[in-house]
Parts: sequence; structure tokens; C-alpha cells
Amino acid sequence: MIKVLVVDDSAVMRAFLGRVVASQSDMELVAVVADPVLAIERIRQKAPDVITLDVEMPRMNGLDFLARLMSVRPLPVIMISSLTRDGAETTMRALELGAVDFFAKPANLAELEGSVQEIAEKIRAAANARVVRHRLQAPTPAAASLPVRGAASVKASTRATGIALTDRVIGIGASTGGVEALREILVHLPARMPPILIAQHMPPGFTETFARRLDSICQIGVSEAQDGEPACQGMAYIAPGGRHLMLARRMGGYQLKLTDEAPVNRHRPSVDPLFRSIARVAGARAIGVMLTGMGGDGAEAMLELKNAGAHTIAQDEATSVVFGMPRQAIALGGVREVLGLGEMAARLAALTSA
Repeated sequence: MIKVLVVDDSAVMRAFLGRVVASQSDMELVAVVADPVLAIERIRQKAPDVITLDVEMPRMNGLDFLARLMSVRPLPVIMISSLTRDGAETTMRALELGAVDFFAKPANLAELEGSVQEIAEKIRAAANARVVRHRLQAPTPAAASLPVRGAASVKASTRATGIALTDRVIGIGASTGGVEALREILVHLPARMPPILIAQHMPPGFTETFARRLDSICQIGVSEAQDGEPACQGMAYIAPGGRHLMLARRMGGYQLKLTDEAPVNRHRPSVDPLFRSIARVAGARAIGVMLTGMGGDGAEAMLELKNAGAHTIAQDEATSVVFGMPRQAIALGGVREVLGLGEMAARLAALTSA
């Protein structure tokens, strides 16, 4: 049984999350509390496997509580976030502090009731997640971190010309744990990389904030993908929440295509349509990367990438928060190389410089 502790100052959310947990045969609701101070005592008494944590609460801010928890007694935490710009910023910070996933509260109760299965799956994934101790540090916005010297001018030049100087392209798929995995890879890439297209499972309202935070710390440019724009060297493009991202041909180069087609493997954006389009358009000139995440989204399409001649890489189990997506891709035979997260950036740079 997965023992779950709910920490939320909203009576509505406490009742809803309690019902979600109670309705699952493999879960046990060990406590429901209204603030982190009470949560500390329940953690000592009940030893939960997973915590759902709201951000704005009395007596102690959710981020402060999370930072202390992950520095002293790391546990899988799912953040409960609001669908606002401030909520997205806070959620990104929570993931940096060690939260394994987040759930964005819908605008109305009807949508909330329709998300029971999604939350249950997130709790199951969190229960099996790899969590590590984080050094206690004062929360600081990503914008306070400055890009490497010269990176700003390279980004400005790339965006001004809109020219793709290479026929190489990289596709990356990720889910649970992917926000931090992507940051670890992208921040270490040199400025002149082929275009990178990313499908990270994330709801609308969060991807623009995610891209902006990455852009502030990376040598390459990072932006939320726009339909019809050219795929340029030195740029990484994040699929917008709620839309599929695909690669298309454009006058001898590449361009981005966004669609509102039905979810694939219950996800939109999904890794499958991204990888399939890259296999079709770029073939052997492509590199596919499967990062941490639950489920099997992208596994079949990664095999198509490999069969088209692309070099395919999966994150290893030791560094994955959840090994589901890489495991499925490996099991289907679509992976040429398995690497630890810390090896990814150097390997991608080497493959694209040859």
C-alpha cells in the first residue's frame, strides 16, 4: 500500500485528494492536514510514502517546507499548483528543490472531478520515484542566474536571422522528472547546437514559464515552440502544453508544426508524434533522446527513429526519477545507447560536432 499524506490549506482540495486516495485499492490515506507545521508531526508518526503539497499555506510557505524536507528527510512530493503565471514560477522552483511532479488545479470543480485517474497515476509514479537529498538553500528565481558570457549575443543573432545552419536535429521526450533532467542537459550544451525539439508532458500555462527559466541560464536559446517558425541552430523548442509538436520541411530546412489533434498515449504534447515526424523528415540526420518519465509514450516512435537510421539514446535507471519511458524504449529495441544524465550533454555535443 502507498501511504499518502495530504497537506493543503483548502478544505475543498483536502476533501478531493482524500477521496482520490481512498478510492484506490493500492493506497492508504494516512493523514490530511492544513499546514506544513502539522505535516512535520504526521511525517514523524506515519512515515508516508508520498506527500501532496500545496504552495500557499499558513504558518510556513510550501517552498520553505519542501526545501527543509528535501535537505533532511527526502520524500516523493507532488506539488499542487494554481494555473497562474505566479503558480507556474513557483512550481518550477519546487521541481528544482526536489519535488518529483506537480498537479495543476483546474478552474472548476467539474474538471477537478475528471482528474482522479491522473492524480492517482502521479501518486503511483511518485511512490516509485528516485529522490535525493538536496542541500538546504534560500529560494532564488532562475532569472537571477545569468547566461554564460557571449551566449546572449549568440541567441540574439540566431533569433534575428532565423537561419538553420545544419540539417541535424535533436528530439527529446520526457515526463516525470523531466523538468530537472532537461535543465541538467540544456545548461551544459554549447551555443551552436542543431535545433532541439522537446516534448515534456506538461499542461497549458506552464511551458512558457519553463522555457523562459531555461533560456535565462543556457547558452542555447530556449523558447516555447510557435507554429510555422523555422527550427534554427542554437535553439531548443518546448512543445506548448496542450499541443503536439512536430517537425516539417521548409525550403531545404526545418520548421515547427503544432497541432491540436487528440492526445496520444493520453498525452498532449506526446513524444510519439514528435519522434515519428523527426524520423520521417530527418531520418539518419536525427538524434532521439528518451528521458525519465512514467509510462511508455514515445517508445514505439523511438524504434521508428532507430530504424530510420537515427542515433537513439535513453537515460539510465540510476539517474532517472522514474524509469518507465526509457525502460519501454529499451525493451522495444529502439535504443542504441544508454547513458547517465550527467553524460548526456557532452555526448550530444560530440555527436553533432562530427
